[in-house]
Amino acid sequence: MANLDSFVKSSKPRPTPIATSQEIRDRESTFVAYAYRAYSPQEAGEVVKHVKHVVHGSKPATHEIAAWRCMVLRPGHTGLAGPDDFQLQAGSDDDGEKWAGEKILKVMQTESVLDAVVIVSRWYGGTMLGPARFSHVETCTHEVCRMFKRKDEMDECMSTLDSLDDILANLRSQLEDLRGGEHTATLAEKQLTSRNEHAKRPDYTAMVLAEDLPKAKRLINAREKAIQAVKLSIGKSASSTAARIPKSAQ
Repeated sequence: MANLDSFVKSSKPRPTPIATSQEIRDRESTFVAYAYRAYSPQEAGEVVKHVKHVVHGSKPATHEIAAWRCMVLRPGHTGLAGPDDFQLQAGSDDDGEKWAGEKILKVMQTESVLDAVVIVSRWYGGTMLGPARFSHVETCTHEVCRMFKRKDEMDECMSTLDSLDDILANLRSQLEDLRGGEHTATLAEKQLTSRNEHAKRPDYTAMVLAEDLPKAKRLINAREKAIQAVKLSIGKSASSTAARIPKSAQ
């Protein structure tokens, strides 16, 4: 109860799973896996406690098997020197299900999952499953690891898109400034400038919720092409402006 009270009273936000597997049921036993972000073994341990005492507080699992892989800063390093400033810290906890933690850790290594803790909860149904229990643990772990990696890839795509959107907005602003000084700007150019002035930042909410990676990658490709096109237009506009300035004024 003391552990539960400490979680309830804690001011820290409660951990949220990045991925949850489908349940596997075999002879009254149930297996389900969760993947959480964890940036240190200590944080991984706190997540395991949270799952055990809060998430499953009213229906305790027989085993809360866990493994973690975290890239942590080396003692005496700042992180500014790059990857060499970090080291991998990995471990596992069988929680009474001998060798099961190592099974989870091996799958995490195979799937190249980092900064995460995976917990496989097992509710024992009264019948010993033998080696099949390890197969179920691995199946659940593979599922959440792949979901975790997909979420990571989506986050990376969104970060790239946000950066490209900022670059594109700045370039369009530069182009508008250049064209604003051109008295010979065409009607089409003026209309384009007007549309850009009122353009809203794209809303990617639906795409993120759907984890539509192919669409995100297509948008990244489109933004990169748009940036190149605007850069080309800036170059042409700058050359046109320079050509109209009398040499005596240059």
